[in-house]
Amino acid sequence: MCLGIPMRVLFVDEFTARCEAKGVQREVSLFLMQDEGVRPGDYLVMQGGYAVQKIDEEQARAAWDVYDLMLQGAKPLSGEAS
Repeated sequence: MCLGIPMRVLFVDEFTARCEAKGVQREVSLFLMQDEGVRPGDYLVMQGGYAVQKIDEEQARAAWDVYDLMLQGAKPLSGEAS
């Protein structure tokens, strides 16, 4: 299962954007969003290195809150240190 990660666009260079979420930066392909007019400050859902959807800041923050809750409840896989 893959989860889409919301990220904020820092800058755009043609079909690639430098994006940030929770202090982590990634290069994201804008190939699937060529007609969306992506700009710095926009929020995108990134999945597998590709931006797949534009969302607003409130939606991005809500998703980050859910991911934080999931991580708080995560248990280590068997064999991993706790």
